[in-house]
Amino acid sequence: MKNKQTKLLTESPPEEEKIFTSLRASSWNDFFGQEKVKEALRIAISAAKKRKEPLEHVLLYGPPGLGKTTLAHLVAREMAVNIKITSGPALERAGDLASILTNLENNDILFIDEIHRLNKVVEETLYPAMEDYAIDIVIGKGPSARTLRLDLPCFTIIGATTRIGLLSSPLRDRFGVVHRLTFYEPKELTLIIKKAAEKLCIPIQADSIRELSIRARGTPRIALKLLKRTRDMAQVKGKGKITQEMLVETLKMLEVDPLGLDESDRRLILAIIDKHEGGPVGIETLAASISEDIGTVEEVLEPYLMQIGFLKRSPRGRIVTPAAYEHLGKKMPSAKTQTKLFEDNK
Repeated sequence: MKNKQTKLLTESPPEEEKIFTSLRASSWNDFFGQEKVKEALRIAISAAKKRKEPLEHVLLYGPPGLGKTTLAHLVAREMAVNIKITSGPALERAGDLASILTNLENNDILFIDEIHRLNKVVEETLYPAMEDYAIDIVIGKGPSARTLRLDLPCFTIIGATTRIGLLSSPLRDRFGVVHRLTFYEPKELTLIIKKAAEKLCIPIQADSIRELSIRARGTPRIALKLLKRTRDMAQVKGKGKITQEMLVETLKMLEVDPLGLDESDRRLILAIIDKHEGGPVGIETLAASISEDIGTVEEVLEPYLMQIGFLKRSPRGRIVTPAAYEHLGKKMPSAKTQTKLFEDNK
């Protein structure tokens, strides 16, 4: 049981995020961007502390890499309580959830990442825990089975998800504080990159910081990845300082263009242009054209392309916009060709 709980529950970041531990914001002043979300959370925290009550359950949603996990840690720090971390896929059975909840202390925070992937049975077990701070456990089988209700300490669940639409209404409605994290502006990413460079003790020119902020796709996680790869290049091929020349060479190696598009983004846009005359094309056909699964196209590739106006959805499928043609140096098909394609797709 001890090994199982170690797998499910941890007070340190997941393995794939450990490289960012030293770069995470450790205070509200170090967390740049998401001003409205920060203000709302700080008000909720202050009110809960004045009432000497646990914070209401919090749901954070939005694209990956925008700081949902970091915000959860900041909330725990501000509340001066422990934070336990798990994820939706890790909670396979109701017993897994029960073992975690019964080990919490008053006002502790349980952070559940990818909460939309909770098992249905586990989710239903969570309902009374969130509302009544109690959990029902069935003991025995058949006619002799009986239900045992265990009282739980008052705690707070912070859920994080990239797909809030997959959460059931009963679960979603049990969160008293719900906030959506949005993509960052370049000026906000500039502050994040500058602070990260200071923590990494790597000199970087102001022009390079601005260039990185533009190419980071509005996502701090991507900005930090690009910064780390540029640091590697500067230390191996340069003099340990990130210059504009080092940055350009790194981004060229990574195939990241001036708007932050990588090889996968360009491959998707070019597939619609070259194989489907710019669209409209259905998601199944498009995914097959670039040998990707539908989930990757919808959740990873499309959001940023739609945000910058290179791709739009229509009832008949995906369509490439004139801005994408111009950026890639492609000639738009004639109106006659587009009309014919539209008729063929009816």
